[in-house]
Amino acid sequence: MADHREANVTLPSEPVSVSAARRYVARALTEWGLAADTDFADSIQLIVSELATNAVQHTFGQSPTFTVELRLEREEQLHLGVTDSHPRWPRRLPAAVQQDNGRGMVIIRCLAKECGGRLTVTPTADGGKTVWIALPWSIPVQS
Repeated sequence: MADHREANVTLPSEPVSVSAARRYVARALTEWGLAADTDFADSIQLIVSELATNAVQHTFGQSPTFTVELRLEREEQLHLGVTDSHPRWPRRLPAAVQQDNGRGMVIIRCLAKECGGRLTVTPTADGGKTVWIALPWSIPVQS
């Protein structure tokens, strides 16, 4: 059994790409043994949706694409990252602004915490960033 599995896809920063990112992640994780009808799978799908939506909506046309990356390390830790080339890092908006939007990062952090994971942001070489979610993985990996 491999100690490390990876999958990634680069998509255009367009609204239709959010559902494409979700489908890509669902397929990859199903191939790795995660049943699609679990709370864990649902949480991952919502996290992917929120991160991809942020990459499309909040880069203001400065990131023509975004990349979704999955890494499964030693069948213990799943890393899900969404990378875009916009230099602004995600931030929480003031409460007054959050009436219509701005809750994405709060949702992502809560879901990650519920699943026993954490959120980090790392810079990329081209001045963008990757928002990473690390989650514990306890599902036997398919060969």
